[in-house]
Amino acid sequence: SSRINGPISRTDKFKIDPLIVTGSANHNDYKGSGFDRGHLAPAGDMTWSIQAMNESFYYSNMCPQVPSFNRGIWRKLESKVRSWVIDFDSIYVTTGPVLELNLSSIGEGVSVPKYFYKSLVGFRDSNLFGIAFLLPNEGSRNELQEFVVTIDSLENLTGIDFNSTLHPKLQSQLEKSVCKDCWKWE
Repeated sequence: SSRINGPISRTDKFKIDPLIVTGSANHNDYKGSGFDRGHLAPAGDMTWSIQAMNESFYYSNMCPQVPSFNRGIWRKLESKVRSWVIDFDSIYVTTGPVLELNLSSIGEGVSVPKYFYKSLVGFRDSNLFGIAFLLPNEGSRNELQEFVVTIDSLENLTGIDFNSTLHPKLQSQLEKSVCKDCWKWE
């Protein structure tokens, strides 16, 4: 929580990640595409450090997002996660696109995901709480609660084993159900 609402302002200096040697998206891929360069790790979470803010604008942290999604429900979820950081002792967030075969693309083969996800594990008072979200890459006026899914269902969809370092019994309990009331919505 000490890193939330830091003094560093958004830079909007998008750039190629120098550590990606296999090829990267770039400005020309997005130019005229109609898609936003949507952050996976939000710039709003990086206000604690100039380096973190600058690195949040690497194209390796971007995915094509429908503007009404990026500036709407996705932004709302990013803000909600920042508010939860204050309510919990700490939160572990995993976020990304759902990648699958035959996605449309922009530019030189930059895939446009149909869905994005966030998986969260919150620690508070020596307890763990899990919640996940699956959102279609489209504008929405729905409430965030309508996009809540279990972490297990997200694992089945993505093929990713979230929270794999937890004890298997604890991981199973955490991921098979959701306690929506354990998270502040207002």
